[in-house]
Amino acid sequence: MKKHIKKHIHLFALLTLIIGVTSCNGDKFLDEVLETERDFSYYDTEEGIQQLAVGAYYRVFASPFNSEYQFGTTNYGTDEFHVGGDDTNSQWNNYDSRFNSIITTIRTTAEEPWDNIYIGIGLANQLIASATNIESTNDAIKKTALGEGYFLRAFNYLKLVRQYGGVPLKLEPSTSVELEFTRATAEEVLAQVIDDFTQAYNLLDNSVQFPNKISKDAAAHFLAKAYLTRASEINDSWNSSTKTDDLQKVVSLSDEVIANHPLANNYQELWNYTQPDGANEFLPELILSASFSRDPVLETSNRSHIFFTARYDDLPTMKRDLTGMRPYSRMAPTYFVYDAFDHINDSRFWKTFRTKHRVNKGGEFGGITYTPGVDLGIMYVINHEDDTRFANTINNNNPSILYDETGKTIPHVFVAHAADGVGLLANPRFPSLSKHFESDRTAINDNRGMRDEILARSAETYLMAAEAKIRLASSGSGSYSDALPYINAVRNRGAYKEGEDRSYYVDGAESYPTSDYSQPLSDNSYMRENSYYESNNIPETTAATDLTIASTSALPTEDEAVMDQLGYSEEYDRMLCLVLNERTRELCGEWLRWEDLSRTKTLVARARAYNPEAAPTIQDYHNLRPIPQKFLDGINTEGRPLTADEKAALQNPGY
Repeated sequence: MKKHIKKHIHLFALLTLIIGVTSCNGDKFLDEVLETERDFSYYDTEEGIQQLAVGAYYRVFASPFNSEYQFGTTNYGTDEFHVGGDDTNSQWNNYDSRFNSIITTIRTTAEEPWDNIYIGIGLANQLIASATNIESTNDAIKKTALGEGYFLRAFNYLKLVRQYGGVPLKLEPSTSVELEFTRATAEEVLAQVIDDFTQAYNLLDNSVQFPNKISKDAAAHFLAKAYLTRASEINDSWNSSTKTDDLQKVVSLSDEVIANHPLANNYQELWNYTQPDGANEFLPELILSASFSRDPVLETSNRSHIFFTARYDDLPTMKRDLTGMRPYSRMAPTYFVYDAFDHINDSRFWKTFRTKHRVNKGGEFGGITYTPGVDLGIMYVINHEDDTRFANTINNNNPSILYDETGKTIPHVFVAHAADGVGLLANPRFPSLSKHFESDRTAINDNRGMRDEILARSAETYLMAAEAKIRLASSGSGSYSDALPYINAVRNRGAYKEGEDRSYYVDGAESYPTSDYSQPLSDNSYMRENSYYESNNIPETTAATDLTIASTSALPTEDEAVMDQLGYSEEYDRMLCLVLNERTRELCGEWLRWEDLSRTKTLVARARAYNPEAAPTIQDYHNLRPIPQKFLDGINTEGRPLTADEKAALQNPGY
């Protein structure tokens, strides 16, 4: 199905834009033509343009997921995730003295995301120029490839402006070394982004069958996101003349996309990954995905499965297995994530966080022998703060802690809310976000994943429209209740349905049967069960639930608690808080959070309230990233290197 990615093996020369070899000294051998080399004339052909598009897809959409900068720039340092058991990349979370225009690390440097994005822009510029200049009547070139080029350039610049503010605008392909760049304003960059996405929207159609190809709806979704970004608080010093029109366009574009991309019936369908190119990768809800392939020759690699995984393999009775994932433990959920959900009626937490592991090594612990493949080995109890069942526990790890409820001992139990206050922050133990899990890899320690990554789905489109309605209401256009139908559509898809088994759980470990690696069943820690009943301490029920918010004056209890914590009393602040909370419940861990909090200028308050490592150090200037020092040191003005003052003038304040 992923034919476009399977061409990637032919594109390494294209990705690096290397010009072919030349002969010397008249040597007959060197005069021979090497047919496999390509120079820039290849981009004058329809084949060259289409293969250039394939390479650009890979660079822009897929390559970030083979790196740690993808989560470092989107999930770390927010109210949703903090440093887990491994702090290797913690500069991006902690905002401490190590986080600046130079970041000394073995992982994500300051320049890595910047450089990768500009490489993608270079490819997009070449694609636009080649598709524009070629003499062709082929719609696959003049509409599709050209529309893809505009989309890819806009996608990259939207990422840059949301991370850094104003950046240099480079809109033509480079054929030689260039050293002189000026920094455009955020207003200028967003104007270019909107123009490019509009070009893509006008050129593309919705005839593509798969979300790993750019469609008109993908252009509409991201165009709406660009308008919403321009209308957000971080741009309030200059956006007043465009704000109302931008927000109206967000709503109309979102409605268009929503009509073509119905929500999956069950939230679990999105995460029930059973194999590469499986059903969950082609649900109508999906608008755009980054594509990966099983073919090892292509060397495409998605490493997202390792970053959200808690340690489990170092506990007695447990060992590492393929279905448990490789536990890099970079990110742990915060207590905001634990407490933002209605844990009884909302299924979304229980369908995307792994809260139970089976014993897979066995042996004796605490005087009791546990059997691999049979006994429950690890349980995370995600309870409410007024739960008084648990006290005087040692690291929340007591085999008998739930004996009265379960009638059996469990080797390792970790409790979110205990009377002694130990909780989960004191340990490298936490329920793992499983949205990116996959066990079809070739070995226990193999990081090379093949699961596609969702870049856009219509649940987010609903919530963008809701946010636009809230912003319009604040300016006197409509009412705040206009946002509720969009929010309720997403909430009620996440509510438990009549007859649903609330303890049932699946994740990407379901793809284990398709792996070339094999282990005895008893060696695997994955189990199709969550800790819903043990955490909530309620009788078994399968009744339908309703998460509808009927009025803006009667918001859910969990949202009121967040608003109290953050000190929100004005209706606009409360409703924006509601939609940001709903984005967590629906989109947690989907590479969106940092930019959402930055653009709404809620990052600092929320990180201080909920992120224990970021709270002491985060400042207002952290709403933008530092311009990399290597870029500032490498550019010229008027044929000479920049002075220290000139570099400082190009840098974001505070760095």
